[in-house]
Amino acid sequence: MCKTLLSLSVTIAVYGVCCLPFPAQAIDPSAYSWRPETIDQIEIGYGVQLADVDGDGKTDIVLADKSTIQWYQSPSWTKHIIAKDLTERDNVCVTARDIDGDGKCEIAVGGQWNFRESVKDGAVFYLDAPEDRTQMWKPIKLHHEPSTHRMHWVKGVGDQYHLVVKPLRGKGSVEGVGPGLKVLAYQRPEKHDAQWPYHVVSDSLHLSHNFHPVNWDDDAEEELIIAAKEGVWHFDPKGEQWSSTQLTDAWAGEVRDGRLPGGKRFIATVEPMHGSASAVYVQSDSPDSQWTRAKVLDEALKDGHALACADFLGNGSDQVVVGWRAMNDPGVPGIKLFTPLDAEGSQWHELPLSQGTVAVEDIKVGDLNGDGKVDIVAAARQTKNLVIFWNER
Repeated sequence: MCKTLLSLSVTIAVYGVCCLPFPAQAIDPSAYSWRPETIDQIEIGYGVQLADVDGDGKTDIVLADKSTIQWYQSPSWTKHIIAKDLTERDNVCVTARDIDGDGKCEIAVGGQWNFRESVKDGAVFYLDAPEDRTQMWKPIKLHHEPSTHRMHWVKGVGDQYHLVVKPLRGKGSVEGVGPGLKVLAYQRPEKHDAQWPYHVVSDSLHLSHNFHPVNWDDDAEEELIIAAKEGVWHFDPKGEQWSSTQLTDAWAGEVRDGRLPGGKRFIATVEPMHGSASAVYVQSDSPDSQWTRAKVLDEALKDGHALACADFLGNGSDQVVVGWRAMNDPGVPGIKLFTPLDAEGSQWHELPLSQGTVAVEDIKVGDLNGDGKVDIVAAARQTKNLVIFWNER
């Protein structure tokens, strides 16, 4: 395992704006420091998750690489490969979450990735954990739709979780024309290698790159926001039926949600799929109206491929991290942090965190060392590195 410090050190100096109709928490004018640490050299790094794998109370890193699934044990970041060569083609996604309350995450993965094929390729596996979670896990193959692309464990009724899997394309469709893609919600049976029942969440969208679990209402069940050719949509579970609401109409590839200063909800996008723009939309006052585009954060991304929202700066509202890989649109890859400066999301501060050193395939964020600060984990394709950006504010 490679464990070296990147030579880059990023220092942030952000200044508050105090012209708001609510008690603003000005951003600390002292420097915010991000220390990048490369913990491994990888092949692609299709998907990253942060979860406690071994039940020691520490957050580990789970990675879907080209032909392997592995986790990195905190705090040494020792690598443990737990699945290998599940399919002939690449792995493409992974989800990791404790769904049964034992303090250890459950893991599912997607593979047999083929970007343009929409009839036969794709695969979904649940990985059944051995007693020693550093050893190989048993792959259990599930039913799948073609072009498996993203997945999440999503909380349902009574603390039950569904494995929600979303393809990129509808079966038999060509460049977004044809049948809609089927988002499926699986239920894990008591005997894990038995048949997993599933139902359809949605079959109306086309060319959907990413989606994200949210909980925006008063019940315990989580909903979904899905980015697609038809814009961003919100799906709310009602038993095995899901109600849908269109939030935006611009083709979006990535989507995450957060809160502005003052508490108003926003969503951040990359537009279109693998796109050049990142935008922020603010929740409408009317539940039946689409959300308002408050700001285009950036219009010069090259293959925008990852988003994350969290309160990295500890100022009571969320910031947006945007990553791009510069593969299909060649150029310099990078990561930027955008900080909202007003309650309406119309003013943002932009800060580069990385330029050229990390060609982002996926980003996840969380407190990796228990210091109360949100760190950033980026898996990179062209640069072939897995990097932690330590938040040292």
